[in-house]
Amino acid sequence: MIDEKNAVIKSVKISNDDHGLLSAWLNLDYGGLGQSFGGYALYLPQSYKNHDPQANYAGHFIWRVMEIADVTEWSKMVGKTIRVRAEHSKIHAIGHIVKDDWFSPSDDFKAMKTAETKAA
Repeated sequence: MIDEKNAVIKSVKISNDDHGLLSAWLNLDYGGLGQSFGGYALYLPQSYKNHDPQANYAGHFIWRVMEIADVTEWSKMVGKTIRVRAEHSKIHAIGHIVKDDWFSPSDDFKAMKTAETKAA
C-alpha cells in the first residue's frame, strides 16, 4: 500500500561510487524513521553498453528534485520538508510540500525514453 507522508531531507549525495555510474540520493527522515530516495542510473559512462551521450536523465532528475524541494542549489535541500508517496520498500514519488507538484522518476524517465524513440 502506498502512503503519503511528510519527510525532512537529512542529507543529499551525487556520486559515481555505485557500480561506476552516476546516481543521486536524498536521505529522508519521517520523524524517527528514515528512507532513501534515488539510486537511478542518471548517466552511464562510455564503457557501458547502453551509454547514450544525448540522454539527459541526470539533468532532469536534479532539476525536478530541486523544484520539489523549492531550492536553487542542490546543497540547500538539507532541512527542507517534502511530501513522499512510498511503501515500505520503495519511494515512488516526491512532492512539493504545498503545491500539487509530484516527481516520479520512473514515470518521467519512461516518457523521456518514449519521446527519444519517436524522435529517432
